[in-house]
Amino acid sequence: MIRELTLPLARDEAASLRAGDLVTLTGPVYTARDAAHKRLIALMEEGKELPLPLLNQTLYYVGPSPAPPGLPIGSAGPTTSYRMDSYTPALLDAGLVGMIGKGARSPAVVEAMIRNRAVYFGAIGGAAALLARSIQSAEVIAFPDLGTEAIRLLTLSRFPAIVLIDSLGSSLYKTGPAQYRSEEL
Repeated sequence: MIRELTLPLARDEAASLRAGDLVTLTGPVYTARDAAHKRLIALMEEGKELPLPLLNQTLYYVGPSPAPPGLPIGSAGPTTSYRMDSYTPALLDAGLVGMIGKGARSPAVVEAMIRNRAVYFGAIGGAAALLARSIQSAEVIAFPDLGTEAIRLLTLSRFPAIVLIDSLGSSLYKTGPAQYRSEEL
């Protein structure tokens, strides 16, 4: 069963998700990769206002390609999330509730997810053009000098994802292989 979620995601709803849950995401999401994360943390350390709200928001780790004529965005597949791991606990502690990417996360990120009842969604790598079909609008809202890594506000419509790590720290990267090994082939 696929669970249809509306963003921004309520913290109780994020906490109710479990690793392996299939979901679709509809609503606003912000893009940010490592260069943008570095700038966000610098602003936080300087006590300055961030260019986006973090409370109950979801970040999509993506650097989309330019939009073809008539479309809001080009290919928009997830990037490997561990590059954001050194910055992520501070963002979670500041209110972030969800992340979309690919790949395992560090123990520090998982601890911060548990502490903040947050969730990590996976999007299918290699399906960037297909994922872009679920993006209804895209607008650069911060750091335009970063080009593809600028922070964008996207509007998603039934964006397909899977819960990779839930708010209890359960990880599909651990449970999935264990389940596979336990089944008869």
